[in-house]
Amino acid sequence: MEFLGLIIVFIGFIIFSSIKVIREYERAVIFRLGRLIGFKGPGLILLIPFIDKMVRVSLRTITLDVEPQDIITRDNVSIKVNAVLYFRVVYPDKAVVNIENYLYATNQIAQTTLRSILGQSELDDLLAERDKINLQLQQIIDEHTEPWGIKVSAVEVKQIDLPLEMQRAMAKQAQAERERRAKVINADGEFQAATKLADAAEQISKQPIALQLRFLQTLADIATEKNSTILFPIPIDLLTPFMNNAKNLSEENLSDLKQLLEKFKS
Repeated sequence: MEFLGLIIVFIGFIIFSSIKVIREYERAVIFRLGRLIGFKGPGLILLIPFIDKMVRVSLRTITLDVEPQDIITRDNVSIKVNAVLYFRVVYPDKAVVNIENYLYATNQIAQTTLRSILGQSELDDLLAERDKINLQLQQIIDEHTEPWGIKVSAVEVKQIDLPLEMQRAMAKQAQAERERRAKVINADGEFQAATKLADAAEQISKQPIALQLRFLQTLADIATEKNSTILFPIPIDLLTPFMNNAKNLSEENLSDLKQLLEKFKS
């Protein structure tokens, strides 16, 4: 009886071990006597005891951090770059049969591709055209991992570490660019102000009375400040006769002086 009980327990254990439950995001790659017969799942599957072997493979998207890589760009700048890789297994049978460890292999191909592509680019392109470089990295890595049944969905360059000397040079360049823009904006403002003043002067020349009104407005502004000194602007036309008389007097005095010198010489 004890022997029969052991046999029943053994048979039950074998049947229980032959029943497998595969989750929705998993697939079971089945080998029968060492030969691949395909993959199954999700749900409940049955294996032949001692004949079938199963390997679980997850189909979820995997996030893989690519270690920082020392790179020399095409313009001879030494930088350190790291990235993140998003991929998933599309064909579980290929991921198990065609590659020994697809996680390690994908990481290695991502590192070598990162060094290769970024080494062919200049620093300005890495900083300004990161989206283009990410797309190029994704396409190249995906081509290498396609035989393994892996689909690379995205590659993102996370951080670019620059040498301290390069950071200082870029800071000086940015400061010079800001100063240039400030000077251009200031010059443009001066030009617009001069244009407006020229237009105003042209309008005043057409209507001389407008200048007198402007004088009176200035006096009103001064009076509101309660100043002890008041400047009263006088039109230059009122001073013209006095200036002409002074000029005539100066010419007469000069003529008299010349006559006196001639008499003295004689």
